[in-house]
Amino acid sequence: MDRIQHKFVDVGALKLHVAEIGTGPNAVVFLHGFPEIWYSWRHQMIALADAGFRAISFDYRGYGLSDPPPEPDKTTLSDLLNDLLAVLDALALSKVFLVGKDFGARPAYLFSILNPERVLGVVTLGVPYAPPGPFVYHKYLPEGFYILRWREPGRAEADFGRFDAKTVVRNVYILFSRSEIPIANENQEIMDLVEPDTPLPAWFTEEDLATYGALYEKSGFQTALQFPYRSFGEAFNLPDPVVRVPALLIMGGKDYVLKFPGIEDLTKGEKAKDLVPNLEVTFTPEGTHFVQEQFPEQGIREICE
Repeated sequence: MDRIQHKFVDVGALKLHVAEIGTGPNAVVFLHGFPEIWYSWRHQMIALADAGFRAISFDYRGYGLSDPPPEPDKTTLSDLLNDLLAVLDALALSKVFLVGKDFGARPAYLFSILNPERVLGVVTLGVPYAPPGPFVYHKYLPEGFYILRWREPGRAEADFGRFDAKTVVRNVYILFSRSEIPIANENQEIMDLVEPDTPLPAWFTEEDLATYGALYEKSGFQTALQFPYRSFGEAFNLPDPVVRVPALLIMGGKDYVLKFPGIEDLTKGEKAKDLVPNLEVTFTPEGTHFVQEQFPEQGIREICE
């Protein structure tokens, strides 16, 4: 971990925290999910640097050590796409591999469509590609579905506010490591789905939790709730919504996301190949939603090849 270097990149009026290791000619840029930060890619970054790559991960605006935007409740996916482009330019990276986990998959795919000349290939974990469109999960999942709860202004703030940041991160890691979609009953909040004595996943240490907890204590959850959860449905009007670059999707066989409506078509069906013609899909049988932390070697071999 001491080998990873840290710096700040100016993006407009904001300073974004960037972690970097390696000096190889090919660069890999990692995009995190929630409740993650740059740190979730620590294993892959070191391994790829040892394999001759330059590995970079940054905290999104309002996450980790990066500055919060002046109006967190107006943060959008377009902001992240613009931030990603600015980071590449600031680091003089003309063309990169993009690796995205969870909602980090969305900017990875969309950036490759909007800026194909800057992308060598895309690797995503936990979330397949779907063209941008209106938010529809409220049609198929009950009111207690965690994303519906977190989209409601003030609801998650009140739920999370009963605990310190470390406990919130702990609970989300436990929930998202299960194979069932987190859904609360009418008289429950999402945090109530985890008992206080529930152990952490075996691959997630107390030291890891302390690192995440300290950084979310600094940043809070305001921007994280806005992006991604409250900004779903942003329109992009893509002339060609197909991902043309080579792409690898890594799914954990026990990832709760596999139970989302329509996911099977996007991972195993013809629709997947129509939307991403150069797609390869790999399933890790025992993998959860955090497959990159649970099995750190995932994706490293494929990128190196």
